[in-house]
Amino acid sequence: MTIDQEDGEDRNTDESYRRGFRDGFDDGREKAGGDDKGSDDKGSDEGDKSDEDEDGEDGDDKPPLYKRPKFWIILIIVAAILIIGGTLFWLHARKYESTDDAFVDTHIVRLAAQVSGQLTGVAAADNRHVEAGALLATIEADATQATVAQAKAQALQAEAQIQQSQAQVIAARAQRAQAVDQARDPEAQAAKAHADLDRYIKLRQLDGAAVAGTQIDQARQQAASADAQAAASRKSIANADAQIAVAQKQVKAAQAQKAGAEAQIASAGVNFKHLDIRAPVSGQVVNRSVNIGSYVQAGSQLMAIVPDAIWVTANYKETQITLMRLGQPVDIQVDAYPAVHFHGHVDSIQRGAGQAFALLPPQNATGNYVKVVQRVPVRILFDARDGSPDPRRYAIGPGMSVVPTVKVR
Repeated sequence: MTIDQEDGEDRNTDESYRRGFRDGFDDGREKAGGDDKGSDDKGSDEGDKSDEDEDGEDGDDKPPLYKRPKFWIILIIVAAILIIGGTLFWLHARKYESTDDAFVDTHIVRLAAQVSGQLTGVAAADNRHVEAGALLATIEADATQATVAQAKAQALQAEAQIQQSQAQVIAARAQRAQAVDQARDPEAQAAKAHADLDRYIKLRQLDGAAVAGTQIDQARQQAASADAQAAASRKSIANADAQIAVAQKQVKAAQAQKAGAEAQIASAGVNFKHLDIRAPVSGQVVNRSVNIGSYVQAGSQLMAIVPDAIWVTANYKETQITLMRLGQPVDIQVDAYPAVHFHGHVDSIQRGAGQAFALLPPQNATGNYVKVVQRVPVRILFDARDGSPDPRRYAIGPGMSVVPTVKVR
């Protein structure tokens, strides 16, 4: 006997059992409700049994799911949708280069005191925007004013010395002129005495009895005396010249002293200007560390300013900058404002990876080199035109994380 025959006998046995059970149930109903009603119920039971037989036969003959045409049609449609969608996504994604290694950056301006002193005023501008030239702090002016007054007094004293030295120059020049005038007579007397001596000597050479020796000796004595008086006159003139030079040097010294006093005045004036600490650029005041009454030293930091001009420093992989060019549009998403899409453009690309500018650059000539994809800093500027969101309207500052996406195709 085959397996199919055994299954058929089993089904016949089950059907016979169910039929006998139903016949007994129908006999009970006939006794309770009459012959007509029993006959109708019996007919309906026979119909139900025939339907159940047909359903059982259909369930046994139903093919598996993978053999149905509808399954393959649906599978082909889904596969086509996935392939087309993946292709379109790849074609779209290859146009962009994105990275999460990017941060907002700017040149933070740190304000420091240039003179020492006590703060007499500090603007309440913490985390507030200020314009360039706004007064942020004031240092006491007492010491600087005293320095200016002292320098002005020294300048006046030097001016008086200049005038005094100039007067001495005038007096020395007058003395020289007087010495020159006084030297004219001794010079003339010396010239006359030498002329007389020469004449006596020539006469004696012509006639020894014409001139006595005492006359010649007297003439020589007069010539020597006249020469001495002339030399003294010349020394008086030289002394007057020296006095003129000394007076002129005193004038120059007084002028130098005056210049030094004026330089001190100018320096004190500069220091006086440095007493007022003003904002060099427009931006937001942050990191204030002083208050009214604080004593500050020259060079100590007081506060910092985050300028309005900010940008994004994005560290792209070196394999991502192949098609990157200056001016390409960038979509910027700031982590703090995920719903806002800022716009910008590529401003510059650094020539060199970031590790080349480290404090201790890597030495790859050791023999244990492992190639690692390097990062290249790319500067991206915000664009606040054409209806794009203005980053200055949001609390965006240096160090905040962003995700820039550059359209390279």
